Amino acid sequence: MGYQPFAIKTLADYGYPTEGFRSKNWEEFATPDAPKMDFVFTVCDNAAGEACPIWPGQPMTAHWGIEDPAAVEGLDIEKQKAFNLAFRYLKNRISFLLALPIARLDKLALKNRLREIGEMEGATHKAEAQS
Repeated sequence: MGYQPFAIKTLADYGYPTEGFRSKNWEEFATPDAPKMDFVFTVCDNAAGEACPIWPGQPMTAHWGIEDPAAVEGLDIEKQKAFNLAFRYLKNRISFLLALPIARLDKLALKNRLREIGEMEGATHKAEAQS
């Protein structure tokens, strides 16, 4: 996991702050003193097949697979285009998540909605609920 300049540029281009942020290993969030999370989403298909930790607080998890923009080879413009596309797919999914009436959904209905969101445009073939 390293610094990804195309990710930083994409966030900055869309007006998101980038100062002081960094990539983090999932192990940072699997410790007893980690921040409490309600949801955990994996987006890389190789992460969907990995053994994930037992997250503190047992948040709801889902796989929202998209093509890994860091795997794109070619000219910088092609790499940036891949990051912009990944950003738009994730932004759309997050918008749908935020619009859900979470307080009115039981756990099974919420799990199904998270899976459906993960199957939206741009989904890779492994989009499925994890737990």
